[in-house]
Amino acid sequence: MDKFDKHILKELQQDAKQHTKEVAKKIGLTVTPTYERIKKLEQAGIIKEYVAILDRNLIGKELVAYCQVTLVKHQKELIDLFKIAVLKLPEVMECHHVSGNFDFLLKIAVKDMNYFHDFINEKLAVIEGISTIQSSFVMNAIKSSTAYHIQ
Repeated sequence: MDKFDKHILKELQQDAKQHTKEVAKKIGLTVTPTYERIKKLEQAGIIKEYVAILDRNLIGKELVAYCQVTLVKHQKELIDLFKIAVLKLPEVMECHHVSGNFDFLLKIAVKDMNYFHDFINEKLAVIEGISTIQSSFVMNAIKSSTAYHIQ
């Protein structure tokens, strides 16, 4: 990956909707090589997908919580069962298997505290093998980015 590829990635992370012509002008190449580079970045899996980033408050997802989940045992069968179950929960925006004092870190986005209460009691806590769930609620987002720093 050279400086042009990196510049393309920076531009697309800022605005993936811009036309190839706009990207080409910003990075100092013509349209055809810029287009070919973008296609190669997509084929290589570096560009995984293009998405619209929504304002969560305007779509009724005003409560964001991070849940630290600990399993009763750290064994493959329970871990696999947990992963399968979490993939079925649309409220879970992110799920990370982590090291440290707990096993998984989940980012949950829901309408409000009542919905969160129902989600925990009726969907998350009923997953087999969970020992503890500790939740922290986002009061204010100081920085929220989807763009990776590329050097």
